[in-house]
Order: sequence, then C-alpha cells, then structure tokens
Amino acid sequence: MSQTLSASTLLAVPMAPLAAAVLAGILGTKFGGNWIGRRMSHSLTILGVMLSFILSAMTLKSVALDGARFNETLYTWMVVGGLKMEIGFLVDGLTAMMMCVVTFVSLMVHIYTIGYMEEDEGYNRFFAYISLFTFSMLMLVMSNNMLQLFFGWEAVGLVSYLLIGFWFNKPTAIFANMKAFLVNRVGDFGFILGIGLIVAFAGTLNYTEAFAKAGDLAKLSFPGTDWMLITVICICLFIGAMGKSAQFPLHVWLPDSMEGPTPISALIHAATMVTAGIFMVARMSPLFELSDTALNFVLVIGAITALFMGFLGIIQNDIKRVVAYSTLSQLGYMTVALGASAYSVAVFHLMTHAFFKALLFLAAGSVIMGMHHNQDIRWMGGVRKYMPITWITTLLGSLALIGTPLFAGFYSKDSIIEAVHASHLPGAGFASFAVLAGVFVTAFYSFRMYFLVFHGKERFDQNPDAHHDAHHAGDHGHHQEQHQPHESPWVVTVPLILLAIPSVVIGFMTIQPMLFGEFFKDAIFVNAEKHAAMEELAKLFHGPVQMAWHALTTLPFWLALAGVASAYYMYIVNPALPAAIKRRVEPIYTLLENKYYMDWFNENVLARGARALGVGLWKGGDQFLIDGTLVNGSWKVVAWVSGLARRVQSGYLYHYALAMILGVFVLMTYFVWLK
Repeated sequence: MSQTLSASTLLAVPMAPLAAAVLAGILGTKFGGNWIGRRMSHSLTILGVMLSFILSAMTLKSVALDGARFNETLYTWMVVGGLKMEIGFLVDGLTAMMMCVVTFVSLMVHIYTIGYMEEDEGYNRFFAYISLFTFSMLMLVMSNNMLQLFFGWEAVGLVSYLLIGFWFNKPTAIFANMKAFLVNRVGDFGFILGIGLIVAFAGTLNYTEAFAKAGDLAKLSFPGTDWMLITVICICLFIGAMGKSAQFPLHVWLPDSMEGPTPISALIHAATMVTAGIFMVARMSPLFELSDTALNFVLVIGAITALFMGFLGIIQNDIKRVVAYSTLSQLGYMTVALGASAYSVAVFHLMTHAFFKALLFLAAGSVIMGMHHNQDIRWMGGVRKYMPITWITTLLGSLALIGTPLFAGFYSKDSIIEAVHASHLPGAGFASFAVLAGVFVTAFYSFRMYFLVFHGKERFDQNPDAHHDAHHAGDHGHHQEQHQPHESPWVVTVPLILLAIPSVVIGFMTIQPMLFGEFFKDAIFVNAEKHAAMEELAKLFHGPVQMAWHALTTLPFWLALAGVASAYYMYIVNPALPAAIKRRVEPIYTLLENKYYMDWFNENVLARGARALGVGLWKGGDQFLIDGTLVNGSWKVVAWVSGLARRVQSGYLYHYALAMILGVFVLMTYFVWLK
C-alpha cells in the first residue's frame, strides 16, 4: 500500500543547502563583513548538503520499498483567470533517484573543494555558489509543475554563469561564462515556447493535468499549418534540453566551461546542469510518446552528439577537456535512448554516468593538484607510482565509462545500444551505427588519457612551463625534486574512493528494478504498441550476471577492447605513431582541432549577422523610421503647416476681404460648372 511522504521533510531537502548558501554567501564574504571564517563556511554548506542527502536517501527508501508517493501544492503564488501558478513537489521513483544522485555527488564535491580551493581567496563564495547550485537543481527535479521547473531551469543556468566565471579576473573565464549564458538562452527560448503552447492549449502548468490532456493535444494542429501541435510542443521542449544538456549544435558552451574550478566542472557535468534536459524529457514522456517525428529528431540529434563529440576527445591534450568531451558524448547516448523511447534506460545511464563522471573529473583535479597545476597530459607519464589512490580510482572510472562488463557503465550503455537496435524510427539505423562506433572512440580517448597520465616514462622535465619555472628557481635539481607529483590530501582522495564504489557496483545492483521492475511505473510512460524497445530488452534480460557474461561475445565489448588496445599500442608501445598518423590526415586533424568550425561559424556568421541585423534595425528602424520619420518628421510637417498658416493670418482687414471675395468667386464658378 502506497504511503504519503511528509511535506515538511521534502521541503527541508532543498531548503537546507539554500540556508547554508545564504549564510556562507552573506556572512562569509565582504558583503556581510566576513563574520564567519573558512571553516564555518564549509562546515555549514557541507552540513546542509549532508542533511539534504540523508533526507533524500530516506525518501528513496520510502519510494522504492514502501511505494510512497507525493504530489501536492505547497504554496499558490497567484491565479490568473483559471491558470494557477504554484510551488509544489512531485516525488516518485524518478524524482527520488535524482534527489539522491544530486545530493550525493554534491556532497562529494563539497568535501573535495576543501582541499582543491584551499588557497583561493574566494573560498567562502565558492561554497555558497555550489550550495546554491544544489538547491536550484533540487527545485527543478522535485517540481510538480512547469513554472517551478522553469524557475529551477533558469536558476541552475544563472549559478553556472557565476561558477564558470568564478575567477572573474581571467578573461577566458569571463568569455566562457558569457558563452554558456548566451547559448543556454537560445535553448531556453525554445523551452519557454513549448511551455507557453502547453499553457495556451491545455490551460494548465501542472504536470498531472497537462498529461491528462495529452490525448486532446495530439488531435490538434498548430494554427495556420498542417503540423501536429504535439510535435511542435515536444520539439520546442527538446530545444531547451539541447541547450541545457549540450546537444549539437548547442553544445559549444560545455567544453569552455572548463575555465571554472574543477569541483564545479564535476558538479555541472555529472549530476546537475547537463542532466536537467535528460530529466525533463523523461518527465515529459507522456507528451513525447505521441509524436514519432519529435522522437526521431531527438534520436538523430543524440546520435550526432554521441559520435562526433567523441571524435573531438581524441585530440584533446588538456586533461579536463578530454573528460568534458566525454560528457558531451555520453549525453548524446542518453538522448539517443530518449529518442528510442527507452526513457528509463536514459535515466539509468544518467545515474551511472553521474558517479563515474564525477569521479573522473575529481580525479583529473587531483592530478592537476599533484602535477602543480599542469593540465597538459603530454607532460605527465608515470604518475601512478606517485599518486596510487588517484591512479586506481581513475582506472575504475575509465573502465566504467567504456562499458566494461560488471561495471556500472556497462549495464546502462549496453542497454542503450540494444534499445536503439530495437527501435523502428527512421533515424534508428544511423543512431545504431553512431552508438556502436562511439564505443571504440570512447575507449580510445579514455585510455589515451589514462596511459599518457599514469603510464609510460615520466615527461615532467619536458614541459616548457616547467623549464621556465626551473630557470627562475636557479637550482634545477632542487626544483625538480620539489615539483615531483604527490598524492592529494584525504579531503580529495576520500570523495574519489566513495565515488569509485558506485561506479563499480551501482549498475549491477539496480538494473533489474530500474529497467525491468516497477521503479518508474508511474513516472515514465511508454506506448509499448508503437515503441517496443523496452519490451525487446526485457525479453533479452536474464539477470545482471548473465548479461555481463553474454557481453563477452558481443560487438560492443570487442570494440571497447580494440579501443583500449589501440591506445596502448599508440601511446605506450609505439608513441611515434600518433604523430605519423597526424601528418597523414592533417586536414581531418585541423577540422577536429577547430571543433568542426562551430565556434568560428557562431562568432563570424551568427554573431556578426545578429550584430548587422541589430545595427540595421537601429539605424534603419529606430534612427531613420521612428526618430527621423515618425517623430522628427511629424513636428517638421506641423512646423511647415504652421508657417503657411501664419502667413495667411496676417491681421490686415483687406487681406481677409480679398480672401472672402476669392472664396465666393470659387464657389460660384464651381456650382456653375456643375450645371
């Protein structure tokens, strides 16, 4: 028998990190007089997120084991006609899982930040920001209506702007946060159009009420066209997801977000901002199931992102950017699953990805700390003997990422590949090729980074920046000993260990209830008659052990193995080969190095075109038409008419008599002419 959750308990989940963020952001900064120090700031925010995680875990237990549910309005902001604007929570399997993922990863990031940001002047401000970021994401995933969803949607965008540009004295960081903000506004324009269409034709912002009217919406056409209204709504909503979840071509902001500190890279890329779009589409599954056109659009966009963003990861030398392009590719996999109507598989991969991607980002930050802020993997090598905990956790995260049997990523990634193979949408053929090819690409760039960082000969002394520092240090030998890699402090390594555990076991433990049980039974809707991907998966599934054993004979496993072997040969056995290949395929390398010229196109075509249009509207519309013609032109006409009237009104009696005589003469002539 289902139970009802406590509203006060649920309210405490987002309010705890919000209260901590306010206290640290005001009392711990110059704005509030620096009343509390660093220790108090990080203690408050960590306690807030820890409380939120504990309550989320309790909620998940009640939802999963006791069947508890919650769908109520907590506060009515205003009523406009029959449209209610409310604050409320909808807690089911989907929400409870997201709450736990967000709060756990955020807690790990908070603890990790103590070590990573130890020397930063903005220490308290950073803790306030990441706690506020957690609050924003929780409000998004817990919402029961589209108004609150949009509030959380915009709030995570705003806080990400503050975090990406956290080092605001750094020009590249300012450019990156502005880029993220503007690109997301493009997606948000489509998102708000989709919400507006739902409000206009369904007359409600509430999820339950809108989904109840989905069948009626599916019968309508978009005014003035032959397009299905539901298709337009779903594509507009998905454009919002394309911006937030960085799908092609609105992906360009995500790699540049690496300009922010590493902890926020982990939080943005793993559990919060980029997963918001995936969560939203899964939540809106009752609408998306009614439009095959929209689903096919989602499928193709996800396939393009999964494959072509993976290619870009192959040539990256910045350790954080390799992981960033991995995020883009994996988000493409999730989107492909959404398009194949395997929403639960997409959300399952979202969960497993959150753990191993947070692990990889935080491990990359640990390497950067151990390498004295060197981020270029070409000047690393042999780090494993200096940083054993970072090494082994990175290996576990990489194995999970490439889909090694029994690891978390294997269960979700293989399920996506099978779901796409079972789809009958027109774009399924291309998507199936993309996700299969992406397996090799993912394995190659992941272990390219792994081998260059942790294996092979040490290349610290070949770093041009290190030579520069050594020259100024005077004593080269002493400098080199001082600048050898070192393991990170416990506040950094403990989160790595705690994230490595679910990266290995969470898929094995949860695949049965999440994909083939009733965990998402009232959260996700699939029309099994039209979209049978999940039914096909259920027929093939005979337990997690058998799935892992069977995988040893499948193409994805051998593609992943080939990717790892290729990376090993090219970067350990024969390190001269990559340079030789680069010379042979220079045009392709140039294309990848310039990121398919998407940034060039945006800056030189779209941005300049928008600027030219703006200048044209300003000069032609504002200055010439409005100011020059309507405003200035009107007073000039009045002045000219007034000048004529002034000449007629002379004040002399004989002028008026002459005018009267001429008037009478004209009238007499007119009437005679009429006769």
